[in-house]
Amino acid sequence: MANNINIGVIGYGYWGPNLVRNFAEIPGAKVTSISDFKPELLAKAQSRYPSVKVTTDSSSLLKDPTIDAIAIATPVSTHFDLALAALKAGKHVLVEKPMTTTSEQAMRLIEEAEKRNLVLMVDHTFVYTGAVRKMHDLIATKQLGDIYYYDSVRVNLGLFQHDVNVIWDLAVHDLSIMNYVLPSQPYAVSATGISHVAGEPENIAYLSLFFENNLIAHIHVNWLAPVKVRRTLIGGSQRMIVYDDLEPSEKVKIYDKGITLNGNSESVYQMLIGYRTGDMWSPKLDMTEALRAEGLHFIDCITKGDRPITDGEAGLRIVRILEAATQSMKQQGRLIELNLAEVAA
Repeated sequence: MANNINIGVIGYGYWGPNLVRNFAEIPGAKVTSISDFKPELLAKAQSRYPSVKVTTDSSSLLKDPTIDAIAIATPVSTHFDLALAALKAGKHVLVEKPMTTTSEQAMRLIEEAEKRNLVLMVDHTFVYTGAVRKMHDLIATKQLGDIYYYDSVRVNLGLFQHDVNVIWDLAVHDLSIMNYVLPSQPYAVSATGISHVAGEPENIAYLSLFFENNLIAHIHVNWLAPVKVRRTLIGGSQRMIVYDDLEPSEKVKIYDKGITLNGNSESVYQMLIGYRTGDMWSPKLDMTEALRAEGLHFIDCITKGDRPITDGEAGLRIVRILEAATQSMKQQGRLIELNLAEVAA
């Protein structure tokens, strides 16, 4: 394999230009081809990257023996066919979130990648932010104590999707963050949601996820909010985190706050709850753009044969939860149990 990993990008709509820009700037990577079915988008790509080949035929990228890896930034309904074809063509694959539309498809991609010893990575971008990595480290080193809850609000006005509901579009971010930072996987999910546009998918939803050891997670997602909010609270027995992705600098704040239980625990009436209030501080974060960190990780995994942090298994866990949440939402919040052995696999 040449010094550079040659990359073909399929899809130059909303997310594709960000992938191309980052891979074009990453040492060890070279974008050689871009495919999209819209000629006007290809014209934009060609004017910005004159040396890159552009085509409306994505299969030509898979047939090109000089391309080592394919990045897929297309609607979720096309992910499986494109990723499977790329793996069968011997290409490493980075696929946009969510990985596939069904868990069966996700398992098939994992199987194909393992059979061919290829890197399969899912673009769970938030996992590669300095903020989320810092939260992972704080939780892993027990600085928050036992984790009690994960509570997130991710709302804005638009972009309405036509092929997926708001859970598959927005909640996937929080599910990927939870999958990375929390010490365990959920055993059940309940979701409620509704559509306010006739014939379109649900545009507002509320998810509750249940874990062992009294850990609960709640996610509120909405395409129909007057303001953009990206805020997460993580509560622990020792400390608590507020993560606000819209904060320009202090995205993560750690609060030395909590409760203490005093008295005779055998009698609930003698139990005294004390409130502990300490300092708040904001740790220094790595400010590298998440997509750059992710791109570097992808190239690193290809060259060293390592398994990505957001590998196919992580993508599969998220898709299983999304499927269960959608099933629950159709039944107005019925609790859907997840097979813990499968989800943790």
